[in-house]
Amino acid sequence: MSIRKVVAVLIAEAALCLPLMAQGRLQMASLGDFHLQDGQTIKDFRIGYRTFGALNAAKSNAVMIPTWFTGTSKELEGAVGPGRLIDPSKYFVILVDAIGDGVTSSPSNSPLQPRMNFPRFTILDMVRAEHELATRKLKLSHLHAVMGISMGGTQTFQWMVSYPRFMTDAIPIVGSPKLTSYDLLLWKAEEHAIEADCHWNHGNYTAMPVAGMRAAADIHTLNLTTPEYRVEHTTPEAFPHFLESTERRTLRSFDANDWIRQLQAMMADDVSKPFGGSMRKAAAAVRARVLVVPAQQDHMVNPAPAIAFARLIHAKVLLLTSDCGHLSPGCQAGMLDREVAQFLAR
Repeated sequence: MSIRKVVAVLIAEAALCLPLMAQGRLQMASLGDFHLQDGQTIKDFRIGYRTFGALNAAKSNAVMIPTWFTGTSKELEGAVGPGRLIDPSKYFVILVDAIGDGVTSSPSNSPLQPRMNFPRFTILDMVRAEHELATRKLKLSHLHAVMGISMGGTQTFQWMVSYPRFMTDAIPIVGSPKLTSYDLLLWKAEEHAIEADCHWNHGNYTAMPVAGMRAAADIHTLNLTTPEYRVEHTTPEAFPHFLESTERRTLRSFDANDWIRQLQAMMADDVSKPFGGSMRKAAAAVRARVLVVPAQQDHMVNPAPAIAFARLIHAKVLLLTSDCGHLSPGCQAGMLDREVAQFLAR
């Protein structure tokens, strides 16, 4: 074989390996100025995403998974793999960073609209941005499924009513079509904790508002699980280390202004707004096959609205019952992963 042919073969083999090498790599899509639901604009909008697996010839196996509150696509990677929540050998998996998570355009990373100059956005704005990513950047006209956990599940409910024919399946996991007053009390407490820190300075802080973020982290952790779970898993002797480690993770991982803007998006969300406040009319718009996964003992996202919406659309409900509360998808991952795999394969 000639040198020229050898080089040609090596180049071809390298090209075949590129998609595998790129699996899970953070990519950024620039969508220009992004117009929000309330008429404001995020300037020079960029959205982060990671892909796994391969799109089939029919472009019918794409599954989009948006991030949870304060989460990033990097943290979602643990849900991807054989025997996990989504299998990339079967599906083209798109993990997408929601607006305000510090990867996609956010108060913490916007050079043109920094800090609280960054406009308020909604769950619908997150979903609209994700739809633009799918259509404009990835050139998809349909998704096999949209699914997500917590705020990702809330986005999934919004997808169901805003783009009802864009996906075949929808799987909202511990999310809500509209928060209850109990949920709002939790999120308001976290918002107030950050804003009460004098170092926050209306978002114009020069040093992290440590006291406010520490209080928000404590409130958040208190509601992630149930009292029974915490008593069983953390002894009084181990409590100081547990508290210090959870607070430290929060202080290191997420910006205070990003935290507030995402909180505000969740608190404002209500999929029935475009339907005159009627959940029945919102439900009538849904065309996807839906598996709703609430957690019975969820102290962070009350399961009642999700269960009620499931009844309206005659959806299958997989009720998680562990004392892990909002963390039940992780604690009951084996069952959840099997049920999701079977639902997607039908």
